[in-house]
Amino acid sequence: MVKTRKRFDAMSKILVIDDEDSIRKLLSISLIYKGYEVVTAEDGEEGIEAFKKESPQIVLTDIKMPGMDGIEVLKRIRRLDPDARVIVITGHGDMKSAVEALQLEASDFINKPITDEALSVALKRAEEILWMKSKLRDYTSDLEAKIKEATDELRAAHDFQQNLIQNSIDGIIAADRHGSVIVFNQGAENLLGYSADEVIAKMQMDRIYPSGVAEMIKEELNGEAYGGKDRLVNYESVIISKNGEEIPVRISGAILFDNGATAGVVCFFQDLRQIKRLQKELIENERLSATGQAVAGMAHYVKNILNGLQGGVYIVNTGLRKNKSDVLRKGWGMVENNVAKISDLVTNMLIYSKDREPELAPCFPNDIAQEVCDLMQEKARQSKIELVRDLDPSINECFLDPNGIHRCLLNLVGNAIDSCVLDPEKDKTCSVAIGTRKEGDWIRFDISDNGAGMTKEVQEKLFDRFFSTKGPKGTGLGLLVTRKIVEEHGGSISYESDPGEGTTFTMRLPYRRSPEEA
Repeated sequence: MVKTRKRFDAMSKILVIDDEDSIRKLLSISLIYKGYEVVTAEDGEEGIEAFKKESPQIVLTDIKMPGMDGIEVLKRIRRLDPDARVIVITGHGDMKSAVEALQLEASDFINKPITDEALSVALKRAEEILWMKSKLRDYTSDLEAKIKEATDELRAAHDFQQNLIQNSIDGIIAADRHGSVIVFNQGAENLLGYSADEVIAKMQMDRIYPSGVAEMIKEELNGEAYGGKDRLVNYESVIISKNGEEIPVRISGAILFDNGATAGVVCFFQDLRQIKRLQKELIENERLSATGQAVAGMAHYVKNILNGLQGGVYIVNTGLRKNKSDVLRKGWGMVENNVAKISDLVTNMLIYSKDREPELAPCFPNDIAQEVCDLMQEKARQSKIELVRDLDPSINECFLDPNGIHRCLLNLVGNAIDSCVLDPEKDKTCSVAIGTRKEGDWIRFDISDNGAGMTKEVQEKLFDRFFSTKGPKGTGLGLLVTRKIVEEHGGSISYESDPGEGTTFTMRLPYRRSPEEA
């Protein structure tokens, strides 16, 4: 075996296997001249051993050799190193063997006698294939490294997102486009009492809501009111736990899309039980504090009532002593008027200081409004104020707290009459209107006057505790009590006012046809 000088690149080493010494020497001279390092072997067995030891990238082997022929050498080398290029040397006209070699993935074949041009072409092809395979390996290795790096980054991002979702304080629930739950984090488990295994791919998301609430949330998601279309931001509602508890929550969510098509929905649920409890305690404490402040803050008002009572008692006694019925009637009227003020004050304080549920009962809202008008008619007449009724006949029997609504209307109508009395424009013909309207599932009460109206400064303080525009004649409790009763019904109260033009207060209350709708 002959070994020559080494070159630097890995493709420069060539193994020549041929049983003819002259051909080995001829090829070695030609290849050394071309700059290759040459290793030779005189038969197939020796050639395989040389290949194992030297690991050349190019092999030239004769096909016709004693013992192990070139075809077997090709097969062995392909098994040892599939990337090595094997060029077979065939005798003239031995095309059958050449074709068989090519089918076994020989790199090329050269016919004897070997020309330098044919050898150069075969070597060039082999080197090009080796170069391409080397570049492909480098590219594949680099691509695999990049894929691994990207996969590791994706896995890290996925793990982080999963960790973020699972450890979120809020409950996170996502559903596919069919409504089946696909994400149910630890926060949702803690909130609702279900395990993720009980829910994921086994339960519809709608099941966590009370009847009708899921449809409302879908409507809001498709609307613009809470964060824009396909979004829901800070929407307060309730959900139902595994044990049937209604849990107040703040919901934020979004519809998910894939290529423009709806793919599902994700919602975030903030538990409001603790917040609601603290709010309730705060309101209760404020009411108790307000009641305490009322005792001190209304001392002047109470003193006026006592003075009025004492004056009335004095006139009554005078009428009795002198046996004058007209004086007696005047004094007794003063006593009745001040007793009514005391009763009204105590009732307002009790209503405001206590948390209560509306005592729902079947009633006709128009009848309540009519009764208030009848009660206030004399007061309005004495002040030369016209009392106008505008009652919607389509309003039928419903369930409200009739006593509570009666007090609300009495307070608002009384305030409207007082606003007309306090109007500095004395030549104005004043009127107070009481109207009712049915608006879908709501009843609206409007109490309007064309009296003094309210400035912006007054409007800003309107619902402040014990604020009154009536000076010593008012306690400021009337509007607070009215708002409290309305909100306990699940309704709302609003107003519009312009100085000198008058004021309109509007109460909206749920139109309940049965107590079960409460």
